[in-house]
Amino acid sequence: MELLTTNNVWMMICTALVFFMHLGFAFLEIGLTRQKNTINILFKNIFIITIGLLLYCLVGFNLMYPGEFNGVLGFAGFGLEAPLTEAGVLDLEYNKGYTYWTDFLFQGMFAATAATIVSGAVAERMKIGPFMIFTILYVGLVYPIAGSWKWGGGFLQTLETPFYDFAGSTLVHSVGGWAALVAVCLLGARIGKFKDGKIQAIPGHNIPLATAGVLVLWLGWFGFNGGSVLSAEPGGTSLTLVTTCLAAASGGVVAALVSVIKFKNMDLTMFLNGILGGLVGITAGADQMSPTDAIIIGAIAGAIIVFAVSFIDRLKLDDPVGAIAVHLVCGIWGTLAVGVFGNLAGGSQFLSQLIGVASYAGISIVSAFLIIFILKKTVGIRVSEREELEGLDAHEHGMDAYPDFRLNEH
Repeated sequence: MELLTTNNVWMMICTALVFFMHLGFAFLEIGLTRQKNTINILFKNIFIITIGLLLYCLVGFNLMYPGEFNGVLGFAGFGLEAPLTEAGVLDLEYNKGYTYWTDFLFQGMFAATAATIVSGAVAERMKIGPFMIFTILYVGLVYPIAGSWKWGGGFLQTLETPFYDFAGSTLVHSVGGWAALVAVCLLGARIGKFKDGKIQAIPGHNIPLATAGVLVLWLGWFGFNGGSVLSAEPGGTSLTLVTTCLAAASGGVVAALVSVIKFKNMDLTMFLNGILGGLVGITAGADQMSPTDAIIIGAIAGAIIVFAVSFIDRLKLDDPVGAIAVHLVCGIWGTLAVGVFGNLAGGSQFLSQLIGVASYAGISIVSAFLIIFILKKTVGIRVSEREELEGLDAHEHGMDAYPDFRLNEH
């Protein structure tokens, strides 16, 4: 009983840390965008976590962990119904590490993250209504179905060499990243981003806030990865936190160095995204890597960030916060790295990782395209030119984030 209590307390702490990450995402997104859209971004982030938890309670949790109906798609019923003993009391043996209720809350915090990734990529030009509809469908149905393929005991878990994704480089970050890529393609670039074939920088209005957001996210990753051990087991949790931090550090340093070499300037935003890229990259195998492996994985992720951001710009895709480079590209890298580094390295594991990446690409791209394309053809997904130029805060919310402090904006 004492062991269960210790494990359960650790899992609840990790749940709180993952919840805290939503503040980090909000800070990062508003910091890297213009002040006239601050309320809009904050509204989306608050909506994501609130509706995400409700949907995960009513549908998602049982859809993702369907029990005896494991497979491509299963469903164990609506709402939460904790397992009981024959005496009718809560079954504390539900999991050796924590209770049913803690399991739901911890997994529920992950569910909303996929839509948060999309929020940053479509910032400053997507209508709030269609985004909310997308969030409901993607978080309520797509994410838990996709999650069931691995974490719910589905077909990726039953491969001869099971697909491995410790804390969600693919299941969370790439699922959000693929949707972000589809959304950006269908939405188009912000006005002024690409002019006469040239890329124009649109600076964010509060880089200190974006920096705070990255540090909050790094702290939250202690729960994101540390909690994925699913217990307070000292060896596993300690190693996971070490590899997580080392990957983040090397990702940031290498991104900054590569940025200096490539662009001849010390770009803080590239430094910040390098940290996030390292975190995303290590997430798939944080419990399987040595410290040296973690540094290498993070370093490669940091380099990838710089080139991915440039490549996405050259494709004329407008991602204001670098979400596609961070969450999709580094998510894929981190997932494949499980087959190259650490305890699971090997040809059969690498093949399983490829199968997993391809499977999640398929469901994410198809579902995101269907949802957003239908919305585009029916209610429309982009605000008018006037609304975009004057700001979504005024037109969609009738509010100003800084009523007593306005900056002159282009």
